[in-house]
Amino acid sequence: MASWVLSECGLKPLPRFYAKPRTGQAFLNSNPSKVRISRTSGNDYSFSLSSGFRERNWGLKVSAPLRVQPVEENKEEGKILNGDESFDPGAPPPFKLSDIKAAIPKHCWVKDPWKSMSYVVRDVVVVFGLAAVAAYFNNWVFWPLYWFAQGTMFWALFVLGHDCGHGSFSNNPKLNSVAGHLLHSSILVPYHGWRISHRTHHQNHGHVENDESWHPLSEKIYKNLDNVTKKLRFTLPFPLLAYPIYLWSRSPGKTGSHYHPDSDLFVPNERKDVITSTVCWTAMVAILAGLSFIMGPVQLLKLYGIPYAIFVMWLDLVTYLHHHGHDEKLPWYRGKEWSYLRGGLTTLDRDYGWVNSIHHDIGTHVIHHLYPQIPHYHLVEATEAAKPVLGKYYREPKKSGPLPLYLLGVLIRSMRKDHYVSDSGDIVYYQTDSQL
Repeated sequence: MASWVLSECGLKPLPRFYAKPRTGQAFLNSNPSKVRISRTSGNDYSFSLSSGFRERNWGLKVSAPLRVQPVEENKEEGKILNGDESFDPGAPPPFKLSDIKAAIPKHCWVKDPWKSMSYVVRDVVVVFGLAAVAAYFNNWVFWPLYWFAQGTMFWALFVLGHDCGHGSFSNNPKLNSVAGHLLHSSILVPYHGWRISHRTHHQNHGHVENDESWHPLSEKIYKNLDNVTKKLRFTLPFPLLAYPIYLWSRSPGKTGSHYHPDSDLFVPNERKDVITSTVCWTAMVAILAGLSFIMGPVQLLKLYGIPYAIFVMWLDLVTYLHHHGHDEKLPWYRGKEWSYLRGGLTTLDRDYGWVNSIHHDIGTHVIHHLYPQIPHYHLVEATEAAKPVLGKYYREPKKSGPLPLYLLGVLIRSMRKDHYVSDSGDIVYYQTDSQL
């Protein structure tokens, strides 16, 4: 039987999360009374109270709606209440890293250098094949298709070099270093400089201050940015071209460069590695300069420059959306609330349609972030095995069509609302600058 309360708007049902109305049961038991409600006219009602000794009648006229609107489910920031079930993504999970690891088949941890190299050979052959076909036809109908395809392949090369940086390419550090330098230098990425900062990102994922890439700005830092910087940071396409700038000068609020051995990013014993990678990067720039004299700057721009820009867009899109843009707000942590597990559980998997196999299943990002030593060719299986343990902490990605065009809408929505987090608090959520 429904319970009712009297409000300014008439009769209203008690919200369903109260099991019983608060009626003062002890009083009613000691002095039993009866309440009668009678309808007088239209939607007007009168109330009478009988206490056993005498009866009093009040001519209160209360308008009741003809149709009672259902009470909406209560939604709080970071907490979703759905009937009797509740889930707070910022709460400590009921499982440990060891529980997830135990669920993943043992063969998923095995690294096969021959298999890894086969992916390198495949991608390099495709890259040179696309360039040869584009140069042969040299047709403006074909060029846009080439730019998208080659830019995507540059991104695939980056992902393989990324595996080298994590050590998931092979168990041989020298092989990882050589392959990583060849792959990353070819697309103008300083391998060791990036590898070290990316390691910092993984070790501090989900931490407001200590995370390295695409971490949220605190309110103080955000409000100290000039209006032009704010607009550029949150207005497309500029965020999709941020990676080269990040390599040179990092994110707002941080200092240092991926090319400089004395940068805040590195410790003294990493100087030689950083210098080596910067030299390799410089060598690639020299090769490109030489090619511009041989084939002309316009042809080089068409064959390499525009695909490089497409690669940068892929990198910024993917890395941003693996940490932003979920339908429900996800937490960021500070202080004692942060842990490696809780930070990793804020990452997101994404489906990229046909591109999944081209860019080596990098969309399986949750398990990759927790266990970056798993080779990319085992990530899908490892993710499926871990889902029962992760439960609601795993957010199933939306299925994509052949091309993940829907992600552009996700990116735009996130850019409109995910601007900064509070300067205080150990569990914080993105806030929106309504004036931006």
